[in-house]
Amino acid sequence: MSGLIGRKIGMTSLFDENGKNIPCTVIEAGPCVVTQVRTEEVDGYNALQLGFDDKKAKSSNKALDGHFKKAGTTAKRKVMEFQDFTKDFNLGDTVTVDLFEEGEFVDVSGTSKGKGFQGVVKRHGFAGVGQATHGQHNRLRAPGSIGAASYPARVFKGMRMAGRMGTDTVTVQNLKVLKVVLDKNLIVVKGAVPGHKNAYVTIQK
Repeated sequence: MSGLIGRKIGMTSLFDENGKNIPCTVIEAGPCVVTQVRTEEVDGYNALQLGFDDKKAKSSNKALDGHFKKAGTTAKRKVMEFQDFTKDFNLGDTVTVDLFEEGEFVDVSGTSKGKGFQGVVKRHGFAGVGQATHGQHNRLRAPGSIGAASYPARVFKGMRMAGRMGTDTVTVQNLKVLKVVLDKNLIVVKGAVPGHKNAYVTIQK
């Protein structure tokens, strides 16, 4: 679906017409530059490649420099493809936050916060095993048995165990657009979106 690349600014709250306090997230959406146009004849599908957020020229290689030069723009930090744009855009055009309207619903995708190495209670919601009394002192948050012994003599794949948690690609669907601030390229959506402050997100219709 058509959309934009943005940056999560942070969370705040707004009051609706009934005086209800609504938690919401502020996102800097665009402006994005069209860095490539995919067509059915050449690529087998229709899509627009958008670039967002300038980066230093020394941080880009020659291949990327040539790619962005064709679009008449500077090197970009974040590049993504979006399909099914309702409007026609050409190479080098700028797509702004006026793509969205107040009251419509969008899907926001991003990378969730990293939690580091976590145990099974936090990572998978285990209740913990054993009793807290009768001499037990260090097994409250342990995972318990992870398989049989002599047969099958191995641990099955996919067993829920301790490990790194977070940094997953998460999509939150059907977030209502509460406000669009055109002059500051801001969009305010109801609820929370994945990622830390200043994390890149994609907003899709």
